[in-house]
Amino acid sequence: MYKKTTIFFLISLLSGIAGCSLHSGSTYERNEMGSPQYFKKGVIVSVRDVEIKGTESGAGAVAGASAGGLAGSTLGGNTATRVLGALGGAVIGGVVGHATEDVITSGDASEFIIQPDEGEPYAVVQVNDEELKPGERVLIMDSGKVRIVRDQSKK
Repeated sequence: MYKKTTIFFLISLLSGIAGCSLHSGSTYERNEMGSPQYFKKGVIVSVRDVEIKGTESGAGAVAGASAGGLAGSTLGGNTATRVLGALGGAVIGGVVGHATEDVITSGDASEFIIQPDEGEPYAVVQVNDEELKPGERVLIMDSGKVRIVRDQSKK
């Protein structure tokens, strides 16, 4: 029973980490539904590719250490070897879990320099899932989190 509970905890934790997707113009978080979004129009001045560093929340290391410790504790025939196996498994699992969290939560994005129709230019970083390019008209959406999308309106 203990092993099933630990495995369920590990899978839940890693799924939560994997759910931390990068900010996109087309992907919204559940809590953004129904919230007012203000927008203004503008044009993309420039676009450059950037790399997003993965998170270091410690959740991956904890999950990995738990799984590694559990797996390591099953090794050996006596208490001493099981304890050593658990310690070794926890250390190795923690390192692997930390690296896995970094890989899952890192990625590529784009930095957009936007010139609103009114006001000063500024930068927005998000995944370029619409393949936006310099010179394109965009809607600058703001619901506490700024995102840009292609302006599909007829002027």
